[in-house]
Amino acid sequence: MSPAPTRIVFDEWGEPNPRKLEQAIEIVHRGGVAAYPTDSIYALGCAIEARDAIERIYRAKGMHRNQRLALICPDLSSASEYAIFSQTAFRLAQRLFPGPYTLVLPATREVPKTLTDHKRRTVGIRVTSHPIAQALARGLGRPLLTTSATLPETHEPCRDAEEILDVFERHIDVVLDSAQTPAEPSTVLEVVGEEITLIRQGQGSIEGILDLVTLPADEDAGRKHQRSRR
Repeated sequence: MSPAPTRIVFDEWGEPNPRKLEQAIEIVHRGGVAAYPTDSIYALGCAIEARDAIERIYRAKGMHRNQRLALICPDLSSASEYAIFSQTAFRLAQRLFPGPYTLVLPATREVPKTLTDHKRRTVGIRVTSHPIAQALARGLGRPLLTTSATLPETHEPCRDAEEILDVFERHIDVVLDSAQTPAEPSTVLEVVGEEITLIRQGQGSIEGILDLVTLPADEDAGRKHQRSRR
């Protein structure tokens, strides 16, 4: 039987306690799986090179191999090491980050091939405004692989540490316990050249942000699309 995950309690939406944060960073640095709050919902994550931890996350959520994890970066500068920003993507990122958004962009060579689709070298990039997730990524010194903490069968979101432990206790090594999160995952936008596509409408509003959102032809891709208002 796996040992119970470490539970570290943080104050609500303040600067995270450095000693507590260092404890969480060390667990992730050693290859552990963490559950932590973001400005959308709780997330599961690990270090970018932690293969065993990546496999555990996939098993925990029952994810298919064609479903990819995103990268949480502490800022736009570090994100540019892992994603190629077109002029449109850069302007969009400046307006959306930090916030509850994921941008799907062409991946640089810094992203391991195992983390991208074999046909399309893209990667999801997040710069979250949540102080705990942001500090965790910054303290780790490299991207934090991340995925929304949703129930495998119903896809209902986990919004606090209790829900995380109910669903994922045997799959994680540490949970960063803080205030309840919002109820929706991040809004996902893909940028190919100068074309922007809304992949998923989530916590992040697109009202007044996008000048154009195009829908892909394949309506069976299992993605939620919604045309933005001008």
